[in-house]
Amino acid sequence: MSVTRSSAGPVQDLVPVRRALLTVFDKTGLIDLGKALAERGVEILSTGGTAKALRDAGIAVVDVSEVTGFPEVFDGRVKTLHPKVHGGLLFRREVPSHVENARALGISPIDLLVVNLYPFEKAAATPGAPADDVIEMIDIGGPAMVRAASKNFASVAVVTSAEDVTALVDELSAKGGATSLKFRRDLAGRAFMRTAAYDAAIATWMNNDTFPSKLTLTAERSQLLRYGENPHQKGALYRLPDVGEATIAHATQHSGKELSYNNILDAGAALEAARFLMYPCAVVIKHKNPCGAATHPSDLLDAFKRAHAGDPLSAYGGIVAFNRPVTEAVAEAIATSDKFFEVIIAPGFEGEALGILTSRTKWGKNVRILETHVAMDAREPVRGVLDVRSVSGGLLVQDRDASIETEFTVTTKRQPTRDEWRDLRFAWEICRHVTSNAICFAKDSTLVGCGAGQMSRVDSVMLAARKAGDRARGAVMASDAFFPFADGILAAADAGVTAVIHPGGSIRDMDVIAACDARDLALVTTGYRHFRH
Repeated sequence: MSVTRSSAGPVQDLVPVRRALLTVFDKTGLIDLGKALAERGVEILSTGGTAKALRDAGIAVVDVSEVTGFPEVFDGRVKTLHPKVHGGLLFRREVPSHVENARALGISPIDLLVVNLYPFEKAAATPGAPADDVIEMIDIGGPAMVRAASKNFASVAVVTSAEDVTALVDELSAKGGATSLKFRRDLAGRAFMRTAAYDAAIATWMNNDTFPSKLTLTAERSQLLRYGENPHQKGALYRLPDVGEATIAHATQHSGKELSYNNILDAGAALEAARFLMYPCAVVIKHKNPCGAATHPSDLLDAFKRAHAGDPLSAYGGIVAFNRPVTEAVAEAIATSDKFFEVIIAPGFEGEALGILTSRTKWGKNVRILETHVAMDAREPVRGVLDVRSVSGGLLVQDRDASIETEFTVTTKRQPTRDEWRDLRFAWEICRHVTSNAICFAKDSTLVGCGAGQMSRVDSVMLAARKAGDRARGAVMASDAFFPFADGILAAADAGVTAVIHPGGSIRDMDVIAACDARDLALVTTGYRHFRH
């Protein structure tokens, strides 16, 4: 790459690094870098704790205060905000007037800046952190220097991450102690992305408006995918800041092939479904919809067996999520020749569970096992992360559907039995994770039939009834939205359903209630709708 500017000479491709400024909060790799620079005769400028760490390692350092002639003040809040620092980063070496100004003012060039910023994101994410402590982690001098050096990438290299330190040492070795223009521009691009993300994190923390006039999102690319939803599409996974709850993006993958775009979508759906269930549960997902789910007050193995039995045909090649650590007994039940899962998700894996899952079947070596490390408990509040979707030319943003209803109204003459109440609550929590129009049949805290994504609610009822078969006898039904007519209720009753839960709110609610009374069904309303498009 060659760059020329008006009223200036050509920019040099190779710029020798003779003078560097190192000031870092995270000192990982600092000493090795300092030694590498010192061995090349580079003059190292530094500040505070960074300078002390380098000196303690026997590396010669010049304090920035010696260069500026001004001490660090206000507990280190001001130390690099000085013309001899910013001038050394910003003046254009190819512009004669800049060079003459710098010489007259005693400003020497700085060819390399190594900075990592105060960990504001970590401080802001710490539960209960005092506001004053978070504010102190807003870096001022660091971003200012990073922006200055990045703007002047024609002459200055700027490093803002440990990964770039390794690349810098390799570049200096390959280029005889110099950096190339392409390398400097690439570094500058990454540096501007870092300051943009940093400012976005601060703006988000400072702003109390859920939907601000300017939405800033910051995410770190965690992996490139082989392709997107289809082979002709490209794809990548980006990780949002850790909010302290179980997530797919922050999970540890223990085995198997790389996750695909569709794996990640399905894994996210499975995790969300498991998160909202109170008791130990297993949820099996196929194409983002639950095809099997079950809970048990204490026995995760029993929950898994019933979840898989709910629809074993659809479960084959699906994704299973647990809200409790997987035991060896559960792993034994999963790893059988008649089953096959693409992804297994859990907060943890006990004893030899991981070894069992990866070695007992032919598919075990390929299964992706994700450990969230964070417990899932429906009693814990869901963090305030926005739900963001793309549309043509924009983004749709909403807060997450995290409500957990506990107050219900029986609108029919017959009250649900104790067992029906248990199954109604379970079906209601599963139904919110099914694509609308969503219908779930449940029996014995087990999903036995599901109707998803149909244009007609009665069609969804018919699908769920067909899936449930004889298990519909004595089952309950949940609907994500009200029944506009009694036809769906009557179809469920014909299949053997004895109790129904839905939001209510239709202009024909009384017709639906009358139909239930005529068939001796118990009908419960929640007052909440849970569409999932």
